[in-house]
Amino acid sequence: MKRFAFLDWMRGLAVLIMIQCHAFNSFTRLDLRQSGSYMLTQFIGGMAAPLFLFMAGMTAGFQMESLEARKRRRVDRWVAALRRAVYILFIAYLFRFTNWLGSLPKPSMDDFLKVDILNCMGLAMLVFAAAALFDFHQRLRITVLGALAVAAVAPVMSGLDWSGVAPVLRDYLVPSPNRGRFAFFPCAAYLGFGIAAGSIVKRTAVERMDRMMQWAVLLGFVLVFGAQYFASVPYSIYANADFWRNSPALILIRVGIALLLLAGAYVWTEFCTKSGWSWMQNLGKTSLMVYWVHVMLVYGSLADPLKGSLTVPLAAVVTLLVIVLMVLLAELRLRWKLRYGERWRAGTTVAGPAPV
Repeated sequence: MKRFAFLDWMRGLAVLIMIQCHAFNSFTRLDLRQSGSYMLTQFIGGMAAPLFLFMAGMTAGFQMESLEARKRRRVDRWVAALRRAVYILFIAYLFRFTNWLGSLPKPSMDDFLKVDILNCMGLAMLVFAAAALFDFHQRLRITVLGALAVAAVAPVMSGLDWSGVAPVLRDYLVPSPNRGRFAFFPCAAYLGFGIAAGSIVKRTAVERMDRMMQWAVLLGFVLVFGAQYFASVPYSIYANADFWRNSPALILIRVGIALLLLAGAYVWTEFCTKSGWSWMQNLGKTSLMVYWVHVMLVYGSLADPLKGSLTVPLAAVVTLLVIVLMVLLAELRLRWKLRYGERWRAGTTVAGPAPV
């Protein structure tokens, strides 16, 4: 599958936002967490999960487009999308298992059963995999309408009585007060919108990419300002919507921001930088590994002496150090992959016929 430099850069930006959010959250002193600078880091960090889900949807859209172009049967496309979703869920629980091991000698099942971003991503991909059964135009309508439906019913779902439901199932479906922050309602909406965006990008010819990005900017601003306007209206159709947890307006605002960042990443990589090495793109290419390692680094036992003990400036220094370490890790991973990938291809290539 063809790699787009602007998508790697945008994914790298999401990684950067995520690292700073987690590092400040882990290391900043509790009595400083009402300060403006700390709250700014967490406010910005709130875009990390929506960006990852949106871009996971774009990747799923690319896959569906590629399979359709090869004229694969509809059911084969659906099965391929389901396999990708199951793989993400497997990675999610493997990640949770390593966190569970990290809690030894006092292991906590909460660490294993926690619903994190990868769990939400896997469930959303399972549901939206049905979009692979349809062609391009139908897929756009289904994914956009499905994403809007998920966002629209999220406050209703949150308002239901979940007291008799197993906590892990509740956390998968709706945000809970103390645990679940990455619930299907409303976070799966980002993935649905991402599938639509990815399908469009995949179908766009190179010479028309500039125009497509102009439309992304226009739509992004419409979503941001339009949703913000309706969110400020003093009347609501919902009995108890929470703007920061289940509001459809917040979903649309963040999708608008994602579209603006998508266009910005395209402009930056296409016109403002030269082709070649990019630490931001490298973070994007190794996002899963960086996510895994940095969480263990900033929340694991190795960081215990620093957790909750630093001022905001010192936490910023440690955050910068973590970012540098992750950039180095990404570089090493990509060099290793290039080196041993070339050896593997050389060892498995069938030689052509000998010259006569």
